[in-house]
Amino acid sequence: MRSLGLAVCRVRRRDSGTGTDSVRHRFDIINFRAMAVTVRQMALIVSVFGVLSFIFGIIAENKKPASGTPLPGKDVVVCKYPSDPSVALGYLSFAFLLVSTVVGFLSLFYPYQGKSLPQAALFRSKSFIVFFNISLLTAGLAAALLLWTTITEQLYLSRNVHHNLETTCPTAKTGLLGGGAFVSLDSSLFWLVALMLADNAREDYFEDLDKDVKGGGFAEVHGADYGNVIKGSA
Repeated sequence: MRSLGLAVCRVRRRDSGTGTDSVRHRFDIINFRAMAVTVRQMALIVSVFGVLSFIFGIIAENKKPASGTPLPGKDVVVCKYPSDPSVALGYLSFAFLLVSTVVGFLSLFYPYQGKSLPQAALFRSKSFIVFFNISLLTAGLAAALLLWTTITEQLYLSRNVHHNLETTCPTAKTGLLGGGAFVSLDSSLFWLVALMLADNAREDYFEDLDKDVKGGGFAEVHGADYGNVIKGSA
């Protein structure tokens, strides 16, 4: 009797463990579905960070001083610059551009609803190839303009002692931060267009795939029925 009772207890423990595992598995599936990303969410992230990069770039351009004040000393000139937040704002604009570009690139190849699209089917569209390359080029150009101008401005502010007595205490070239901000916004818009084209290619691909699967199944079923009819008549 004791051995039978122990066996029943073990079975109950095993059943309870299996039930717990199944519940955990169900919760994992629910959490995965809840964390699934949609095309609209990706587009929203790309556009928000693109707009933030544009805003911070424009503010950095407006806050950048035109030049500093030269203070002559003994065989040197010390440049005194006013408060310049353009360096921090320029780095923020570049950071938001980087996030927008990375998310925009990943959004094109993300397996939405657990379905992965082959790259060959995606790059079959000439329009997608054009906008994909334009997105990469504009993102690279915007990054170069923002980063190069911000670093140049930072160097001018940190190295403010000059042995050239005729220096005018210059700053980074005016207009580059603003230009980088506009190109950054254009880049995010191009990523959105590429994402729209990728979504269309994804829908067409899976629709054709479903048609092929249904057509193959229909042919197999009718072939089996035809074989049964022949056997019955024989």
